[in-house]
Amino acid sequence: MSQADSKPPITCHVLDTTLGKPASNIPVRLTLHNPSQTSTPGPLSYTATTNSDGRVTAWTSDSKLSVDALEVVYKRTGDQKYSLTFDTEGYFGERGIEPFFPEVEVKFTVRSEKKSEHYHVPVLLGPFGYTTYRGS
Repeated sequence: MSQADSKPPITCHVLDTTLGKPASNIPVRLTLHNPSQTSTPGPLSYTATTNSDGRVTAWTSDSKLSVDALEVVYKRTGDQKYSLTFDTEGYFGERGIEPFFPEVEVKFTVRSEKKSEHYHVPVLLGPFGYTTYRGS
């Protein structure tokens, strides 16, 4: 299996613009808000922490109602609405900085016809602002 095949269908990357470096040790939650083809009554969520390069490259199920891996859930039919939530308060708090945004939430849709694509969501982060885009 190649490295490209082993990464999850959704990844993210955080860069701290105040340091010009990757933002490591940020807790991140990935939530699927409209799980389809499942008996789960509510959202499914997965958690991770950014690594030393500011990246999330693997997710752990955080749902009490479903233990399906993201790779399994992602392949289900229909459009899927996700959010990524970054704990910026904890990250900046460790440096004694009180950020304006205690968390950053990025919402996006994975269209059914685009399930063959990889979704990478970079975030450029500062204590008083952030920007994001669909990466590659």
